[in-house]
Amino acid sequence: MTDIYKIKVNSLQNKAIDLSEYNNKYILFVNVASKCGFTSQYKELEELYKMHEDNLMIVGSPCNQFGSQEPGTAEDIEAFCKVNFGVSFLMTEKIDVKGSKQHPLYSWLTDKTLNNSKSSTVKWNFQKYLVSPEGQLVDYYFSITKPSSSKITKHLI
Repeated sequence: MTDIYKIKVNSLQNKAIDLSEYNNKYILFVNVASKCGFTSQYKELEELYKMHEDNLMIVGSPCNQFGSQEPGTAEDIEAFCKVNFGVSFLMTEKIDVKGSKQHPLYSWLTDKTLNNSKSSTVKWNFQKYLVSPEGQLVDYYFSITKPSSSKITKHLI
């Protein structure tokens, strides 16, 4: 098993993110896109983050692998998220969440041999992965699962 807190990923502003800063919180990882039918989930993600920010970090990872629905630059993505949804949670650089160039973060989230819990495939934008405060994969949720779903929030209480 690999330690998720040792995985290197950069922010949308191209600064290193130290995931170990959140090792006493739940982390909800979400691959996001600005031009998707699920893009309105940004609003619920922000509300969930504000409601549980004492014990939750949300990490949005822009991805252009599904229908080319995240074509913008880092600056475009940041402006879109802030202006339209007031996003204040953590956003990573644009990454691949599947395929031969899959980012190590998503390799961990989707591979049981790395996360010691379960394997999955990212099917579309706004798929969610919940990691416990102890760094264990709790579960993953397809795009149709809203951020406010009890499937997710029951863990945050």
